[in-house]
Amino acid sequence: MTLPRHDLFDDVAVRLDGVSLRYDTSEDILSGIDLVLKPGSFSFLTGASGAGKTSLLKLLYLALKPTRGEVSLFGRPTSRLTRDQLSALRRRVGVVFQEFRLLDHLTAYENVALPLRVLGRKEASYRHDVEELLAWVGLGERMHSRPPTLSGGEQQRVAIARAVVTQPDILIADEPTGNVDPEMGARLMRLFLELNKRRATTVIIATHDLGLVRQVDAPVFRLQHGLLVQDVEYGPAARRRTDIVKTVD
Repeated sequence: MTLPRHDLFDDVAVRLDGVSLRYDTSEDILSGIDLVLKPGSFSFLTGASGAGKTSLLKLLYLALKPTRGEVSLFGRPTSRLTRDQLSALRRRVGVVFQEFRLLDHLTAYENVALPLRVLGRKEASYRHDVEELLAWVGLGERMHSRPPTLSGGEQQRVAIARAVVTQPDILIADEPTGNVDPEMGARLMRLFLELNKRRATTVIIATHDLGLVRQVDAPVFRLQHGLLVQDVEYGPAARRRTDIVKTVD
């Protein structure tokens, strides 16, 4: 049987063509965004508070539909897909939410394991992986604690572990180091880089931490006045890998 090309090899992980977004009758939050993320790329998204970073991320993980334009994942225009097809695509995307979205009645271990349980996997098949991941983010001794007893930084680390436990093809993180100290922030960044390198996971991280951006050789995108521009001040690779994003002047 011959499979469609996007099932054999995805030339593009994410593509936005002329994407604009507005809420109600307000002006466009995002305007005419063109963006291409190749499989295995690693990039940052920056911009002032209120610039639309979270809105852009929501478009990428299909929580919002654009007002105009097309969002495609893995070569598939999402506007043409059924609900079941969209659900299948979402399962290939891991998201680290700024507000954590942990379930208070579950332990840290149970929160991280939840995506695997939803997929129907038996605990014996993932227990070691979940425990190892929690130990790696510094929560090995807190895995049986519930979110209300954890600090903000600890909850952030649980949220990150939950997002990566399924080894997604795309990882989207909204301010993932905003509630941790610099040492832990660097450690979590190594986790993202390891996922990117070992599994060719496409990673995009929204952050205000320009110190963090300076540490990684990766393209940097900046939102300003609703437009997406390439930031040449940060990220040495941004000056070389021009195939990653179409710059909006």
